[in-house]
Amino acid sequence: MNSVHPPVLVVGAGPAGLVAALTLLQNGISVRVIEKDPNPRIGQCGAGIWSRSLELYNFLDVPEVNGLGKLASPTRSYKPGTLEPLKDSSMAPHVQSTPAIPFHGIKLMGQQLLDVILRRHLEKFSCSVDMGTELRSFEQSDEGVTAILEKNGISEIFDTKWIIGADGAKSVVRKQLGLTFLGETRDDIRIVTGDIRLKGVGLDRAYWHRFGNFKERCLSLRPTDEIAQSEELVFETIASLVPTEITFTKVVWMSDFRANIRMVNKFSEGRVFVAGDAAHVHSPAGGQGLNSGVQDAFNLGWKLALVQKGFADKSLLETYSDERLPVISEMLGVTTSIFNKVISSGDGSIGRSPILSMLGINCRFSTIVLDEFVTSVEGRPINAYGVLDEGHLEAGDRAPDAPNMLQVGCAESDETTLFSLYRPWYHTMLVFAPSLADATPMLGALEAYNKSVVRSAVVLPSSASVTHVASPADFVLIDLECHAYSAYLVEVGQTNVFVIRPDGVIGAIVYGAEGVKKYFSKIFLDA
Repeated sequence: MNSVHPPVLVVGAGPAGLVAALTLLQNGISVRVIEKDPNPRIGQCGAGIWSRSLELYNFLDVPEVNGLGKLASPTRSYKPGTLEPLKDSSMAPHVQSTPAIPFHGIKLMGQQLLDVILRRHLEKFSCSVDMGTELRSFEQSDEGVTAILEKNGISEIFDTKWIIGADGAKSVVRKQLGLTFLGETRDDIRIVTGDIRLKGVGLDRAYWHRFGNFKERCLSLRPTDEIAQSEELVFETIASLVPTEITFTKVVWMSDFRANIRMVNKFSEGRVFVAGDAAHVHSPAGGQGLNSGVQDAFNLGWKLALVQKGFADKSLLETYSDERLPVISEMLGVTTSIFNKVISSGDGSIGRSPILSMLGINCRFSTIVLDEFVTSVEGRPINAYGVLDEGHLEAGDRAPDAPNMLQVGCAESDETTLFSLYRPWYHTMLVFAPSLADATPMLGALEAYNKSVVRSAVVLPSSASVTHVASPADFVLIDLECHAYSAYLVEVGQTNVFVIRPDGVIGAIVYGAEGVKKYFSKIFLDA
């Protein structure tokens, strides 16, 4: 530990806390991560990773999540009291990747493995998790936060600038901030999850097996290669629902919970923030929880980094709560609706929707996005958790990808993707223009900004003739297959400017240099 404390203390080392830490570290901000549990968690909790989160891990350069994640097996339900198949269904329909959406569908990876992967990436920055270290209390002022920590019965005073509370549903950070956590606890259904080694005659690993129904009793057995409390009752329940001889080997991990549907009234107070389960909890229906938590952290991370480095005013941090509250509120509505349909119908496959991919999540309503092509309408409804519409694109939407982009002007021309340009420590200005000359005025608008936090790329049509490159742009790209022009809905011959935020959201869609300056005036000091 350096004599100078890191400016950010992250409380909780689940995925939300680890993503917050990694985002900050990649931005050059040192962090300390503490976890009250003495040992890393084990188990398959929160295994579903949807498209929007796979994109997030891509931007963080954590390819192992997509690479090691497994496709969901088809679900097979059985006639009562038999091993005779009743219906095969899918957790999510299989959708082919497209040029604009390279990560389509859902991958399965237990939180145990996900945590290991993320911790290894932290270690690249000489950051490790302080296990068995608990936050006892904190006090904040205009200048910073003083936290009281405890490990092995020994107290420590830790002075820092900011605290991120990713410490779960029973969050100490949330409680000490005095944030409300309104909602309901569903006592009408009890769920036990766990990792159990067993063998059953007639059960194979090709299916996600389901016995019974959600109206009464239901058992779901998902095969996995990842294996890291009344065991007898669980064994008895499984044996009573599966009409074949079962041999139980070991309970690796088990948890009993009732669905809580709750969220905070705001995501921060002063210099202290909450993210993930510390800010919102809900039913497991739709598999949105862990995904929403890491997206909280990613939204906060780049903003906090800009403020800490002195590039942005502290007021930028207010947009973390402003942008996430509507998303989470609508998410709770979606997942609760799915949950109710599953319980009332007894069918676990009901209620699946493209909305669950999270690709339609947006912050069009945010005060820090700018769209000069959309007329502002007073009282326009917020649809923060919508279904992706690839025929419509506004500032605040997810930025699409585009492959087969020929990068010119470097030592060796090479093909790349737009997603390979987007990273969490800088904004990326995309200038779609017929020629380099047409893009020059927009590129000049970036001269006022620090090059470490803003980069530029000119996107030329495939018909463009580029014999030599003399451009202030960081990247000059030729859209060989017109994937970028198609995804960003730009007509060849037009000049349009898109500013992509560090979290992969379109911050601005503008006509030219003045629009670029207007957008950055919302983000940077003295811009």
